[in-house]
Amino acid sequence: GEGSGEILELDERAGRFVSRAPQGCPLLQGVSLSADGTGWATGFRGELYQRLAGSWRRVDAEPPATVESLHATWTDPEGGVWAVGGNVLSSSLDAGALLHRGAEVAAVPPVPDPGPAPAPTCPAAAVDPRPTGTIARRWNEQILGAIRRDIPRPTVHARNLYHLSAAMWDAWAAYDATADGVFLREKHTAPDVAAARAEALSYAAYRVLAHRYAKAVGGPTSAACFRAFMDKLGYAPDDTVTTGDSPRALGNRIGQALIQAGTEDGANEQNDYKDTTGFQFVNTPLVVDNPGATLVDPSVWQPLNLAVAVTQNGVITTSGVQGYIGAHWGKVTPFAVSRPQGGGLYLDPGGPPVFGAEVRAHVVDVLRKESGLGGDELVDLSPGVLGNNSLGTNDGTGHPLNPITGQPYASQLVRRGDFGRVLAEFWADGPKSETPPGHWNVLANGVADSPGFSRRLFGEGPEVEPLEWDVKVYLALNGAVHDAAIVAWEVKRAFLAARPLSLIRYMGGLGQSSEPAGPSYHPDGLPLVPGLIEVVTAESSAPGQRHAHLAHLRGLVVVHAWRGEPGDRRNEVGGSGWIRATEWMPYQLRTFVTPAFPGFISGHSTFSRASAEVLTALTGSAYFPGGLGEFVAPRDSYLTFERGPSTDVHLQWATYYDAADQAGQSRLWGGIHLTPDDLVGRRLGSKVGLSAVARARRFYDGTEVP
Repeated sequence: GEGSGEILELDERAGRFVSRAPQGCPLLQGVSLSADGTGWATGFRGELYQRLAGSWRRVDAEPPATVESLHATWTDPEGGVWAVGGNVLSSSLDAGALLHRGAEVAAVPPVPDPGPAPAPTCPAAAVDPRPTGTIARRWNEQILGAIRRDIPRPTVHARNLYHLSAAMWDAWAAYDATADGVFLREKHTAPDVAAARAEALSYAAYRVLAHRYAKAVGGPTSAACFRAFMDKLGYAPDDTVTTGDSPRALGNRIGQALIQAGTEDGANEQNDYKDTTGFQFVNTPLVVDNPGATLVDPSVWQPLNLAVAVTQNGVITTSGVQGYIGAHWGKVTPFAVSRPQGGGLYLDPGGPPVFGAEVRAHVVDVLRKESGLGGDELVDLSPGVLGNNSLGTNDGTGHPLNPITGQPYASQLVRRGDFGRVLAEFWADGPKSETPPGHWNVLANGVADSPGFSRRLFGEGPEVEPLEWDVKVYLALNGAVHDAAIVAWEVKRAFLAARPLSLIRYMGGLGQSSEPAGPSYHPDGLPLVPGLIEVVTAESSAPGQRHAHLAHLRGLVVVHAWRGEPGDRRNEVGGSGWIRATEWMPYQLRTFVTPAFPGFISGHSTFSRASAEVLTALTGSAYFPGGLGEFVAPRDSYLTFERGPSTDVHLQWATYYDAADQAGQSRLWGGIHLTPDDLVGRRLGSKVGLSAVARARRFYDGTEVP
């Protein structure tokens, strides 16, 4: 407790530690000792204690430090004592203080005024990353760049991808006699249709992106990139004309229509997408740096309290308690899904697993996967062994042959630990990523770029022009990811299901549920699984035994799991080992840990299966071009949570469905989700994708508008 501090010193003669704390000593957090045996300790309320002649005494600071704690202390070579702290025992994290006692030191010189910050510029490589692509592809690259700079709000980015795609589609459709527009349904002619389309599409895209990312993280750089790209194209970004039949006037009207629609679609864009439903947390926040979890209702999601917060794509954000991202997203206007007659959820998942025996089984699965992150057992990643699952299951045993080559898929043997870590990080869409909705745009672009790829819509008829292919794919694909966000986040809000971090720490703190007569028994505790979940005993913690380093936890539950982020992530590996269950961490950075929204259902699974349905339908085949999609994670340089992998790892997929399933599975390896979150997300994602294809096809055929 705050009023019960302790100072332990080793009594070498007795061979044990003894208490040296003065009476009434509060919580102490900082200590520094000199070679002569003198020292200092600091802690709660800024109190200071000095060690002289083998004993500790309280010393008053002048003036006193009015902070929650001085949490670190250092004695310099000249004998001066330094202490730092502030309000570090709560989520305030303010009132920073630095104290010095000793000979006067030189004052820190004032920081010179650097003057006005230079205007943001766009990195040269980001002005036009794909100059050989269609005009739609080149604008798609612009939004992917903006997403990578922004914080990872998958719901917001899915909506922006859809609205950009709809804007580009409306500009293309305006010069097509058959197609129907989505937000603006005008028809135009031009002497040079290709040039008119490029101009109208660019002005529409520019207006939407400049508006949407104006206040985003990285927004000034993104704005500079949008302008630089317009300049490269020879267009005037400041020309906002909306009257007349010119392509730029048409493009500006389309942009204007999208911006107006965005104020009325339920996203609350004008207030930075803040919750409009008045959501209140059921459980108090979990302080990640402290062991255990306190839950009023263990079935309900618990937000985190992070001392340092960094988003999944590497953007530093405000620390403290997580907000709920997208609590109101079920109210956003979708592209294709519709509510059942009489109301209710767009798609009813049937509910998450109930806390108790059902949840215990899924928690064990997460722990088993994470325990394998340090495993040396070889596994085969070949599409001949993995994939080919039925919808919403993991029942597949691979594909016997590559249908394009007629040959078996080559074996890909790697360590289980390398596979699990690469899988978790690749699909996590971490530092500088385009988030899951954007990830499937990258995959779709890669499909179109494949040598010899035939752009035949739905796998039928003659090839279409590359621009027609791109605008049609983007409309269906990003309409699908937009709807996937709405469906998944509506389900998340309806059930508010807990994440593995809270469940494992909470259940581990209760005890074990397998042996009523054994130590630490609790009916809601973790089940005992030899080699995975155990209770520390005198025998298991004896010198040289598996729990020897946990002897002080005798009688408590421990798990064999990832040991956490190492101090030097570039050169060290956390690995797997025995840790206290109440200190379990998912395979994530300590500054991120778990997303800021409930678990059931998985957004990754829903986004990915919806996208796989779109690509399968539009290409006319479930298979990647050539029957193989692949990503190579290079040895010792790919991972960001720790060093690795120990060898090159080839993630391979025969079909889009295989890739989508692997995206969902990755969230279990990363400790983010339970199995039902993934499997149910896949099932709902399939329905979302198919409905998006059906509606997009009506826009293509001109049958959407009577």
